[in-house]
Amino acid sequence: MLDTHARKMVQPSIDHTATWLLKKGLSANQITILAFILGISTSILYIMGQPVIAVGLLWLSGFLDAVDGTMARHTKTSPFGTVMDITFDRVVEVSIIVALAFIHPEVMWPLLLLSVSIVISMTIFLVVGAVSEKAGVKSFYYQAGLAERSEGFILFSMMLLFPGILYWTTFVFFAVELFTGVQRFMEARKILR
Repeated sequence: MLDTHARKMVQPSIDHTATWLLKKGLSANQITILAFILGISTSILYIMGQPVIAVGLLWLSGFLDAVDGTMARHTKTSPFGTVMDITFDRVVEVSIIVALAFIHPEVMWPLLLLSVSIVISMTIFLVVGAVSEKAGVKSFYYQAGLAERSEGFILFSMMLLFPGILYWTTFVFFAVELFTGVQRFMEARKILR
């Protein structure tokens, strides 16, 4: 929801950063890899007992994840860049869930349910994007929903920073993801008939 409706507020910063990185000779794929490394570092730092730094790196990786797409649209998008971007996003999410489960095994089942809801929601998102004839600014049809990347980052940040309410934030995240999956499924039913 935030990615769809509030992006225009941060887009000037994203555009400026993308232009600056392109002038420095960097490619969109290089920034995708950098965002991935920073995202994975989130999990490592969390396990090492540095949740504040971990959350900072998570948000920096998310910002660069937006920048790489803008860079690609300013130059030339590549199908493999899209595959790399979406795959790396999921690996970062899974790594955070694994780190949380490692530090807080008592919340293993809610984290497992969260993982399942992410898989369901992303499966619908990707299949609709692949079979839809609609196209947008991105290289596939981007199906908006209640939970997009920013909402996920907000909830992951809460989970990492406030372990005392981890059980409840995990269930809230699970419910939001599941609702998003149903929302996307219902939209797919309308647009793919």
